[in-house]
Amino acid sequence: MTTKYSDVEMAFEMVSSAQLGENEAYVNIHTGETHWYSSFGDNEQELPDDITDEHKYLALPHKNELNLGKKLVLRFTYQFLPEEEDKIESIFRQRGAYQRFKSILESRSLLEQWYEYENKAQEEALREWCELYELKIVD
Repeated sequence: MTTKYSDVEMAFEMVSSAQLGENEAYVNIHTGETHWYSSFGDNEQELPDDITDEHKYLALPHKNELNLGKKLVLRFTYQFLPEEEDKIESIFRQRGAYQRFKSILESRSLLEQWYEYENKAQEEALREWCELYELKIVD
């Protein structure tokens, strides 16, 4: 099955834009079509009745399921801010961690570098996930 990377990426970002389990997205493994559902109610169309058929649909993962949440932040920290390891590890034990993390990056002029690092890691992980599930991607 072939699908557009941009469709998979957009669906993945929608799933990852909320807490784990609040948003869902699926790829039809026969047509490549994506379907989305948000628990917040902004759904343009209903999910197909057979969306739970694992032989027909594949659920897109949340970023945390691909180690693109806290683990990615810590990898970035260990590489680019080793002197801030303890502080950032502590921040990520509390709510609102990303905002504080980004404030630290901004004060160090590393915010753009973070976004590039995060985007690259996301694309690599998402392409690996597609390959694992034999989704052929076209750009």
